[in-house]
Amino acid sequence: MVQPKIAPSMLSSDFANLASEAERMIRCGADWLHMDIMDGHFVPNLTIGAPVIESLRKHTQAYLDCHLMVTNPIDYVEPFGKAGASGFTFHVEVSKDNWQELVQKIKSKGMKPGVSLKPGTPVEEVFPLLEGENPVEMVLIMTVEPGFGGQKFMPEMMDKVRVLRKKYPSLDIEVDGGLGPSTIDLAASAGANCIVAGSSVFGAPDPAHVISLLYKSVENAQKSS
Repeated sequence: MVQPKIAPSMLSSDFANLASEAERMIRCGADWLHMDIMDGHFVPNLTIGAPVIESLRKHTQAYLDCHLMVTNPIDYVEPFGKAGASGFTFHVEVSKDNWQELVQKIKSKGMKPGVSLKPGTPVEEVFPLLEGENPVEMVLIMTVEPGFGGQKFMPEMMDKVRVLRKKYPSLDIEVDGGLGPSTIDLAASAGANCIVAGSSVFGAPDPAHVISLLYKSVENAQKSS
């Protein structure tokens, strides 16, 4: 059975105190730290790059789950590998031509390769990346349009999660966008095991309670499935 993993989205943290925010999340029970990398091109927003990952790595041993919303992911593999990223998730929409080379390169830099898809992209587009000789190890289903935090969860995206879970029982399936106490049960019962949560964790008076609640929801859904 796949392990539940809760990954607070550091996009919702206080960027002026990133190291202490990371430490606080791990203390609150986070399994991973989710890092949103946006290039201002694939998505309109611009966030962080490899130098920030490198700086943060000096202050934490945590798993840095990097989601690259960028047009040319292959250009980022080397700098992110050097910076200390743990996971490298790229978008299927920009990597149809070179995904095999991309996955190989990610693995060669000691990172876990993942693929993400936007809400409008059919889930079938990631099947080849899971069935090739050198498959990705995680699929990230966007439950909002990528590029901005604080958006409303799209429950219709859970069909993609259900399809993936049925077809690939041991796959890490991550969901990102609008996840919190009111939406977690939908995601967990569909089969998601890696949960990215931003404002619902960072905006809570007791983040540890929210992280624990998200974790337990995934655990309970797995027990009853």
